[in-house]
Amino acid sequence: MAVLSQDDVGPGRKHFNLENGLAIRGFDPVAYFKEGKAIRGKKEISYADSGVTYYFATLSDREDFLKNPKAYEPQYGGWCAYAMGKDGSKVDVDPGTFKILNGKLFLFYNRFFNNTLKSWNEDEDRLHRQADKNWVNWIRH
Repeated sequence: MAVLSQDDVGPGRKHFNLENGLAIRGFDPVAYFKEGKAIRGKKEISYADSGVTYYFATLSDREDFLKNPKAYEPQYGGWCAYAMGKDGSKVDVDPGTFKILNGKLFLFYNRFFNNTLKSWNEDEDRLHRQADKNWVNWIRH
């Protein structure tokens, strides 16, 4: 049986990591790719779809997002990629701790001297495969 990725199954938006409908705590999803860093978006430059709102730092970023939202949405609904791979749990993230891998945005927990990006990097291939499987299980329910 083939393993499905998040894109094969659909967005599973009811499982997204949101605060009052806001994704990535208001950080611009496009800036991770264009600027290589986390940049807080502006409420005035936003886009909402299916109960999920994204903020953008620039109009250009919003335009890029609208051309292909799946290219910029964080993996695993914006939950910690390491935790999703380790045991399938939904753990909040630090939007400033991220990795772009194969053109996809992965976010990580980083608090209290626990930067899960470091742990992810130590076993990335296995954790990535397992995170994909665990996310599919979440969005099927």
